[in-house]
Amino acid sequence: MLKARKQTSNRQNVYISLIVPAYQQEKTIQKDIRYIKEVIEKITKNYEIVVVVDGTLDKTLQKVKAIHSPKIKAYGYPTNHGKGYAVRYGMAKARGQVIAFLDAGMDLDPKGLELLLTILEAAKADIVIGSKLHPKSRVYYPMQRKILSWGYRSVVKMLFGLSISDTQVGLKVFRRKVLEDVLPRLLVKRYAFDIEILAVAHHLGYKKIKEAPIVLNFTNWSSITSVNFLQAIFRMLWDTAAVYYRLRILHYYDNKSKRKWVYDPELNFRVNVG
Repeated sequence: MLKARKQTSNRQNVYISLIVPAYQQEKTIQKDIRYIKEVIEKITKNYEIVVVVDGTLDKTLQKVKAIHSPKIKAYGYPTNHGKGYAVRYGMAKARGQVIAFLDAGMDLDPKGLELLLTILEAAKADIVIGSKLHPKSRVYYPMQRKILSWGYRSVVKMLFGLSISDTQVGLKVFRRKVLEDVLPRLLVKRYAFDIEILAVAHHLGYKKIKEAPIVLNFTNWSSITSVNFLQAIFRMLWDTAAVYYRLRILHYYDNKSKRKWVYDPELNFRVNVG
């Protein structure tokens, strides 16, 4: 009990930024963000929620801004670029010593964030990620997604040799120093963002990557069709192969070519070679 209280006390002194990427969620975004705020306030009072609307094609951004909380920062840009772009945009805006991201939509229970933060402290980890394959995870997932997930995990293990079992869950926690080193090097905007950030972090020496259980209830069944299922497979494999090529062949991510952050008005993450 004493140890647990000490960890909670330590966490209260750490500024935590939670990035929430969102896309065309005007009907549910206010409810989702209010619930996330309620959950994180039970964990710490020293936080910010950074909502990034990945393409202002509906009223999602206006709905977030209407919440009127100093703890909630809302950003958006006109064109949909993909989750990887949105998360990187939010991370560049974040002020926390610990930076997390959580997919909007509530398929993932945000209460899982507390356990990830506890593991980050207790294990002195660089990164903690949610995992569908953790023995304590509770996962409700359509068969098509299970097949895609299994196949992709096999490819990732073969190409990158990471010891983690699941790279794709939209709940991850990073120490700021990791992102300051890794983020300026990244290029992927969409499907392989998760593997790029983890593979590059591991390559640069941030090898303390821990996994945590999650509660996942996949509800967006209508988005799964034979067409977009096959497109998703192709795009994930293409982006992942590009990450491997840059990492193993070009050595693009190496320290000798460390890059500095340069922002344009839309924050498109172009970099200069330092």
